[in-house]
Amino acid sequence: MNIHFPTLFDASGRTLSAGDDYLYELVEQVLFTSPGERVNLPDFGSGLLQLPFVPNSPELAAATQLTVQGALQKWLSGYLKVIAVETTSVEATLKVTVTYAPLDTGIPQVKTFQHGGNS
Repeated sequence: MNIHFPTLFDASGRTLSAGDDYLYELVEQVLFTSPGERVNLPDFGSGLLQLPFVPNSPELAAATQLTVQGALQKWLSGYLKVIAVETTSVEATLKVTVTYAPLDTGIPQVKTFQHGGNS
């Protein structure tokens, strides 16, 4: 993960990241944080990093998509609308493609996140 620091604040005290990829970084944080990793938010995250160690199956893919989409909607519903989530796991590489629309513009964006392998 590459989150921008130092953290910036807007006039209302909300945190901002430098650059235009703020939402990308928020989605990345939810995807690659495991539940229990954050002290004050023990259910924050998606559990996605456990996937490379589980045998692939159509049922697992469907469950993963629902879990990831639910985590994104739970934690980022004030920032974006999740349109679709697609996950693929090949050997040690996990790829997640998320289609979302920022609430302020409504313009769909497709971003791919990768963990492991040559990420």
